Amino acid sequence: MAKSFAKVFEKLERHDKAFELIFKEMQNCGKEAREHRMTMSGLNHSDITQEKEIEGLKIRVERLEQKIK
Repeated sequence: MAKSFAKVFEKLERHDKAFELIFKEMQNCGKEAREHRMTMSGLNHSDITQEKEIEGLKIRVERLEQKIK
């Protein structure tokens, strides 16, 4: 009887180690995803800023073209 319990506990210990590895991998994936979101957020912000600047320049060029005509 004790041997069968020892086998069960040994299998549970293996499962615990597997779950621990899976949990660590999930944490790493979560950290990487957060880093990607932070990077994308910065890129989106700079993209929006550049788009505003380009639109402002287009408007200025259109006004200058109208003055020339």
